[in-house]
Amino acid sequence: MAQPVALTMGDPAGVGPELTRRVWECLRTAGQPFFWIGDPVLLGGNTPYREICHPSEAAACFAEALPVLALSCPEPVKPGHPSTGNAVAVIESIRKAVHYALSGAAGAVVTNPIAKHVLAASGFPHPGHTEFLAALCGASGREVMMLACPQLKVALTNIHVSLRQAIETLSADRIMAVSRVTASALQRDFGLVQPRLAIAGLNPHAGENGMMGDEESRIIKPAIEALQREGLEVSGPMPPDTMFSAAVRPRYDAAICLYHDQGLIPVKTLDMAGGVNVTLGLPIIRTSPDHGTAFDIAVGPGETGKASISSLSSALAMAHDMANQRVMSDAQTP
Repeated sequence: MAQPVALTMGDPAGVGPELTRRVWECLRTAGQPFFWIGDPVLLGGNTPYREICHPSEAAACFAEALPVLALSCPEPVKPGHPSTGNAVAVIESIRKAVHYALSGAAGAVVTNPIAKHVLAASGFPHPGHTEFLAALCGASGREVMMLACPQLKVALTNIHVSLRQAIETLSADRIMAVSRVTASALQRDFGLVQPRLAIAGLNPHAGENGMMGDEESRIIKPAIEALQREGLEVSGPMPPDTMFSAAVRPRYDAAICLYHDQGLIPVKTLDMAGGVNVTLGLPIIRTSPDHGTAFDIAVGPGETGKASISSLSSALAMAHDMANQRVMSDAQTP
């Protein structure tokens, strides 16, 4: 079995602290321990918690109390009103989680939502979680964002860039790199012996033989053919308007999408509440809920609001499953 999962604080003014408390209450007897790196004040007085000094202490107390690696917020937290003054604690929570995962003390990292604009205003140099995690792991440029739900997995060739930039920078090399990382992760962390990848087209009808754009013939098809020569099971380019339908999804294990919304729209349409964000290409496992900070529905310590725990619960479950699968895969590797 893998080690306990590290769960970050997220923005303390968002729904992260409430969801952490509520998801622990639901999972405390499930045998999948996690520990929270955050400020215990945010949990409220009715939540039993135990301050721990190391992740190795988490499993023993998990059924009775939420294990907490305490990290204080410099400024008082007002739900729904984020402060750049607490950015240092948000960032440090992520740093600590990655440190424990890299050292092997944590089996995976699950990140509560952050507010990118708040961190940016504090001088944070990264576009988002994914890029920061890659930098902490020494894997910048190799990170791949995957969104997953039971019906669909999609991996993106780019992340937080404009649509114009995504099209201008599309290349066969990037498609191939993302496909390789995705196939490797599906084998090591999801237990698929021969993953099937479907690569989306960029243009309507996948270009319609050049009538609606030539990126398919110039960039995408050469990438697919090169990957097939390497032994990967890859198909496409598939028309984006049909490849996510119920009839087509069973033909592949993951879709390679060419811009942000091409992949996120179908996943969030299929399962907004239970979708999970997964970062591939890192030496550690990282998942997160597929939603933001939801400042508009954030509540105070100990209170219960409208936020759903489904996505965070799914992210924790997937992190545990991936960590356990990785332990088994690595044990079988000569």
